[in-house]
Amino acid sequence: MKPSQLLHFALAALMPVAVLTSSAAFAQTRAHAPVETAEQKAERLQWWTDARFGMFIHWGLFTVPAGEWKEKDSYAEWIMDDAYIPRAEYEQIAKQFNPVKYDPDEWARIAKGAGMKYIVFTSKHHEGFAMWDTKATDYNIAKRTPYGKGVLKELAEATRRQGLHFGTYYSIMDWHHPSQSGEKQGHYNPTTIDPKRKREYIDEMKAELKELVTETGTEILWFDGEWLNWWTNEDGRELYAYLHSLNPNLIINNRIGKGRDSMQGMDKGEGVGDFGTPEQEIPPLGYGPGVYWESCMTLNDHWGFIRRDHNWKSPKTIVRNLIDVASKGGNYLLNVGPTAEGLIPQPSVERLAEVGKWMKVNGESIYGTQASPFAEPVAWGRVTSKPGKLYLHVFDWPKDGRLALPAGIEYRRAYLLAEPDRTLKMRKTRQGVRLSVPASAPDSVASVIVVETAQTRH
Repeated sequence: MKPSQLLHFALAALMPVAVLTSSAAFAQTRAHAPVETAEQKAERLQWWTDARFGMFIHWGLFTVPAGEWKEKDSYAEWIMDDAYIPRAEYEQIAKQFNPVKYDPDEWARIAKGAGMKYIVFTSKHHEGFAMWDTKATDYNIAKRTPYGKGVLKELAEATRRQGLHFGTYYSIMDWHHPSQSGEKQGHYNPTTIDPKRKREYIDEMKAELKELVTETGTEILWFDGEWLNWWTNEDGRELYAYLHSLNPNLIINNRIGKGRDSMQGMDKGEGVGDFGTPEQEIPPLGYGPGVYWESCMTLNDHWGFIRRDHNWKSPKTIVRNLIDVASKGGNYLLNVGPTAEGLIPQPSVERLAEVGKWMKVNGESIYGTQASPFAEPVAWGRVTSKPGKLYLHVFDWPKDGRLALPAGIEYRRAYLLAEPDRTLKMRKTRQGVRLSVPASAPDSVASVIVVETAQTRH
């Protein structure tokens, strides 16, 4: 992941819902796999869409230099490419990687405490270093580091002990693999591949991915690094079908194909994957029912740990981002970058704990919700919904004590989520309904009002 280079992988256009949800179009995207209807896909992704909030974890050899190489200190998870460190020299970093303070149970507790429902961990980033004891290559944490063992299975088990779901990130591009070389002078990214070795490399990928599926029980496979000229949607379809032959319930992102184009081209059978992946941004509008997406973001300015980066998002920003994403029918995957010792930075821990406090009171308005039923955004905040209920997330509390709701829905009762026994007065107007609310906001981050309805349109 690299914010400056990967923003273009955001979903770039709204698609007609009828096209995206048609069984025929979906069947085309799984040319090598059994036909799956839109209803079957919705059932397969149900736990994921209900979750709405997950933790991304970027951890690898890149954490050892912590952004510093020679005279510069502004590198991060792309340090091997940005500083153009020779492969043999980069391999030596593994001898310094000894995360003796790594506590997978603590990581899982932090995620659960924040109100997150799943974790996605970088099993192998672009640097090509595997974070588990894979049999496919000795370039892994168990074989090359003083730590001498994998970290992936342990995190998967700890995650499930907390009642959370577990997923793994995997880079298609590999800067270390002998089949690939840098396309541009002075950079590994993007790589080219020796055509005679492409099949060998794909078979090695399949061997590693099979281990992830069968040995860690990963439920999500989150691909990246697919922008290469030599990787095609057909390659993605083959891999998608193979992975579903191992576990039909796997949830796989669109970067197994050609990233942003895989959502735009679903109606033509050009796309691959189950959900889209806008990066470091929240789309201005939702994508409609049947279109699944997840916005991934950093807590500061980088994915991997960098010693000098202290530009942390506030708990208020995080909560409002989560609400914004949920109000448009998406998931929010928020990243932490642990240190080389194995510690999640304290500023991350503190902010996630504050987010957890808000979620403990207001989680009902996020988990299992659908997008706002209103055709136009509301000026005062965001709206999520469930059958028979609207959740009004008020960012700008009305100074006059009146909150306007648009017409078109039969509103029945309103109350503060934090005070369910306190019914708020409602008055019909030509424009819709006007709610009478307390003089001051109950929550400075986002106050939630529940409105019961006869029905909620979607």
